[in-house]
Amino acid sequence: MNLLQDTLAAICPVDADLLARAQAKLDNKTKPLGSLGRLEEFARRFAAISGTLAPDTSRKVIYTFAGDHGIVEEGVSAFPKEVTPQMVFNFLAGGAGVNVLARHSGVEVRVVDMGVDHDFGEVPGLLSRKVAWGTRNFAKGPAMTREEATAALEAGIGLAIDARREGIAMLGTGEMGIGNTTPSSAIIAAFSGKTVQEVTHRGTGINDAALANKVRVIEQGLALNRPDPGDPLDVLAKVGGLEIAGIAGLVLGAAANRIPVVVDGFISTAGALIAYELQPLVKEYLFAAHNSVEIGHAFMLERIGLEPILDLQLRLGEGTGAALAMGLIEAGVKVLTEMASFAEAGVAEQNM
Repeated sequence: MNLLQDTLAAICPVDADLLARAQAKLDNKTKPLGSLGRLEEFARRFAAISGTLAPDTSRKVIYTFAGDHGIVEEGVSAFPKEVTPQMVFNFLAGGAGVNVLARHSGVEVRVVDMGVDHDFGEVPGLLSRKVAWGTRNFAKGPAMTREEATAALEAGIGLAIDARREGIAMLGTGEMGIGNTTPSSAIIAAFSGKTVQEVTHRGTGINDAALANKVRVIEQGLALNRPDPGDPLDVLAKVGGLEIAGIAGLVLGAAANRIPVVVDGFISTAGALIAYELQPLVKEYLFAAHNSVEIGHAFMLERIGLEPILDLQLRLGEGTGAALAMGLIEAGVKVLTEMASFAEAGVAEQNM
């Protein structure tokens, strides 16, 4: 068996008994039952995933995966592909949106080159996992070979394995890749059977004519490549992206290693959707950071069965929503681990 197959086989359901014990512990805190709402959900799920009623959330990392897309040739983005490597340098310098919000939430950002069409050489802080120099134009043929898609998935799995060895408590997903809302729309269209128009939005802010072209290009790519929704690896290879594959691999590896994963927006959820289609049990290890403005995102969340934590009209990506949501998840865990029980505080419990 290869790393991908070994990882899929290693993913198990979350411990239901520990989930119940975590809720029982929350119910004994100095508050009315259920009064902290979804914070309690975050706490019990985090504990059950981590395998302990006293999880340590101090080490949190967002992996921001970067890759270029051949489909940009078709005029689907408001920005040129040169922005992808420029933003990678911005991430590394700490100047991007995800850096600001991650610092605010006490989260480390790690930048991963999965397939940027740029020779970075030796750049301090950049994790090089380059599988190819960008994907090919899926309006003219498959975006990747099956072997490239597998290699990118396994690169993401490897990062999750490394994170477990480091003792990282919570992972977040982020991405950068000009044009990457186009493959993301193609992915949800392929799996859901929704029309391309129903799941495609403006990405970086394209106008009406460019949006109509984007819809046409995705329809052309799906008709040409005919990705098989029963074979998630086929969908990923034919219309996906290298950074999307890296995210999918990180999700799979995290689930196999019992690490909670906070999934960012539209593109990150495309990666999580690939992981879910490969192994539905990954759902139990996922937290959806937010509901993106991108219209296809809600269909992805619905298909996986995730309820977003935030709805702030975000559409930046990078891991920005994940950075914000991590703070709320950590807050829930601290209620579990730091809030006094009725006995500890000398407070009478409710009797009805």
